[in-house]
Amino acid sequence: MPKEMQQCILYYAEEYGAAAHLCACGCGSKIRTPIDDAEWSLEEGSGGPSLYPSVGNWQKPCRSHYFIRNGATLWCGQWTEEEVKMGRHFEHQRRVALLDRKSSRKKRRRFWNWMRSLFR
Repeated sequence: MPKEMQQCILYYAEEYGAAAHLCACGCGSKIRTPIDDAEWSLEEGSGGPSLYPSVGNWQKPCRSHYFIRNGATLWCGQWTEEEVKMGRHFEHQRRVALLDRKSSRKKRRRFWNWMRSLFR
């Protein structure tokens, strides 16, 4: 990522699995979004990049909330503190579910590898 970022540009570092941009409200805050199964996903479309899900800058003074779709910023309303707590709870549940699925796959793989080893 460059030290000096420009407004309205979404930077992506594939080798680090991360995207970054300056907050869409213009406050100058650097927003970093991990690109992986548990966090955000990035898609390149004909109109520009799309970042899923929305960006909610709850720790920043501006508390901006927006989507980036096809290179454009789509503004969302400000969330209440209760909505932020609920959003964080759902994010946590999504991460736990993903880790559980990955763990289950590893266990199944180990079991089948063990079974195969018995018949070699």
